Amino acid sequence: MVGIIIATHGEFATGILQSGTMIFGEQKNVEAVTLMPSEGPADVKLKMEKAIASFDNKDEVLFLVDLWGGTPFNQANSLIEGHEDKWAIVAGLNLAMLIEAFASRFSMETAHEIASKILSTAKEAVQVKPEALEPAAPAAAAGPSNTGAPGTFEYVLARIDTRLLHGQVATAWTKNTRPTRIIVVSDEVAKDDLRKKLIQQAAPSGVKAHVVPINKMIELAKDDQHFGGQRALLLFENPQDALRAVEGGVPLKTINVGSMAHSPGKVQPNKVLAFGQEDIDTFAKLKEKGLSFDVRKVPGDSKGNMDEILRRAQAELNKQR
Repeated sequence: MVGIIIATHGEFATGILQSGTMIFGEQKNVEAVTLMPSEGPADVKLKMEKAIASFDNKDEVLFLVDLWGGTPFNQANSLIEGHEDKWAIVAGLNLAMLIEAFASRFSMETAHEIASKILSTAKEAVQVKPEALEPAAPAAAAGPSNTGAPGTFEYVLARIDTRLLHGQVATAWTKNTRPTRIIVVSDEVAKDDLRKKLIQQAAPSGVKAHVVPINKMIELAKDDQHFGGQRALLLFENPQDALRAVEGGVPLKTINVGSMAHSPGKVQPNKVLAFGQEDIDTFAKLKEKGLSFDVRKVPGDSKGNMDEILRRAQAELNKQR
């Protein structure tokens, strides 16, 4: 796996690494290097050398630095001499760049590949609101589109998550599954214009976000003429909505269980999942229909055992009675 050094002035490197792991999960072979006010170039270089020595693969190293020409860049540049065929430096660090680098390590084996890949993501992440402040973009030539091609959706992920479209979904899961559309399937959200607008605004660059009622999703799933080539990531607020969609004919095989918020009357057998009796019964019905469960907040997490989680939840509910 490519080793990553995040190097910045001050504690920016430590903070952005913490943010990245909060969204994408804990990372191996990643080190934060800080240049503090009392330190000089030699201190930064020594920290970088120690970080490289700790990596499993010292042949592939990617430096993510804050400023081109700053001390962290200059020290990385001095270390890269003699390794230009393998190592790489990317300046202008932002969180989108870091998440893209984490995700790219699953499919890319060289620092050069990852460096090239994350550039466009880092640039696309810089946006402004109101949108009128954006410089006018040059007109692009019309190109082919897969919209309207015969066929149905390819379902790259179906997820139960009380928070719906948030950072972990917009970055980690989107990078991992590469959807062309994110579809929030909820009768309640479909009636809430403000929530719909916020979800559409939260969509990552290049991916369309939609909010549809459950019956509309069932209708769309049966349309075999207009969605060929479209990769759909479905988000459900709760297992009951997912069950209705499956019973209606949405052809899901696996459901990722990401988070279920606690509320009165529910028990919480782990940090992110809370269940009432209706939830436990609903998962049992989903299992009867042949669905499997992928219990993970982010792609890098190890999978939880849903049967064991439900068993503990049922035992806790029984104690309350």
